[in-house]
Amino acid sequence: MLVYLRLFKESFSFALNALRNNKLRTFLSLLGITIGIFSIIAVLAAVDSLDRSIKEDLSGLDKNTMYLTKYSFGPTDVPRWQRDNFPQTEHDDFEFIERNVPNIQAIAYVMFGNSESIKYEGESVAGVDVTPVSNGVYEIEDFKVENGRFYTESESNSGAPVIVLGYSVAENLFGNLNPIAKQVRVYGRKLTVIGVLKKFGSGIFDSPDDKAYVPANFVRRFKNGGANGVPGAIIIKPKKDVDMGAFEEVLKQKYRVYRGLKAGEPDNFFVNKMSGFTDAIDGIISFLNGAGWVISAFSLLVGGFGIANIMFVSVKERTNLIGIQKSLGAKNRFILFQFLFEAVILSLLGGVIGVFLVWLISLVANTMMDDFVFILSFGNIFLGFGLSTLIGLISGVIPAISASKLDPVEAIRTGM
Repeated sequence: MLVYLRLFKESFSFALNALRNNKLRTFLSLLGITIGIFSIIAVLAAVDSLDRSIKEDLSGLDKNTMYLTKYSFGPTDVPRWQRDNFPQTEHDDFEFIERNVPNIQAIAYVMFGNSESIKYEGESVAGVDVTPVSNGVYEIEDFKVENGRFYTESESNSGAPVIVLGYSVAENLFGNLNPIAKQVRVYGRKLTVIGVLKKFGSGIFDSPDDKAYVPANFVRRFKNGGANGVPGAIIIKPKKDVDMGAFEEVLKQKYRVYRGLKAGEPDNFFVNKMSGFTDAIDGIISFLNGAGWVISAFSLLVGGFGIANIMFVSVKERTNLIGIQKSLGAKNRFILFQFLFEAVILSLLGGVIGVFLVWLISLVANTMMDDFVFILSFGNIFLGFGLSTLIGLISGVIPAISASKLDPVEAIRTGM
């Protein structure tokens, strides 16, 4: 065991001296492998960060949540002209679904809102996403009221002139004042603030902090739904432990009957599921990861060939030394490890520099961006070092074997 430890130590020392004595060649070799490791770790870290950010944004939503509307949230085989002729999802549809479809835990009718200005005395906040929605959304969406309350079912049904503000909207509009019971002006009408949402934080998708919620029936008084009005959707959260396939079939069947669709006629609506949305995101993330590997593989290939070429040159330059070492009793494995360690150290050093550059960029990116957190995980760091070591082994094994098999006499003669 001590013999192998000594062999390892001496081979390691020879490798370090060789790299130290050929600084320019070492630098050029490092450059290729550094770019390759940097490319793949940067891409994988960026994709992982994006994936984590999206999943955190969607973590509060039940994957079984469904959106019943005339629009498809993903790719569809239904032609565009046919989709354009689908009827809008209206409040009457919502009331029918609520009364006739069993196993619903929560349901809400939402009208796709527009950016509006909210005014309070001399203050005004522009570009607020004011969402008209029934009170059931509070049981579906991932937000909580921090100050005050959300509007009740009675207020929702009667279309009471009340509003719930997102955290940032309330802060920008009222500052240190308590917004509860204050009257603001939206849509040119006065509404009473009854609640402020708890701070949610920024993310990939729109944050509730920058939104406001009003009863859909309030907006329906002056903005009609239907084909020529504001488009809407029904958000449905089924009860837990329900057979989702059976639930969706019942939902579609009852809604088809309500809309007067005959057997054989295609649906004139879409049931968009959150599970399908998350599956689509997972597919995109997988594609990005694959693309990152393919692109970075070319850089790694160039770096690997660069190291192999440098190692062959190193063997050629040190042929005389190899012959002397062998004539003095150096074993083949000593020569083999000597060059193999040199290749691995060279490649590993390039990997360290590449990972360090990614870490440095992540620090700068996190300082400059508030809405996105760039995360360099331990797994990606380990992958970078592992790839570096593997490339060093693969690139250095053939030059090392050729060096270890040199005949000492021929090596001394050739090197003279």
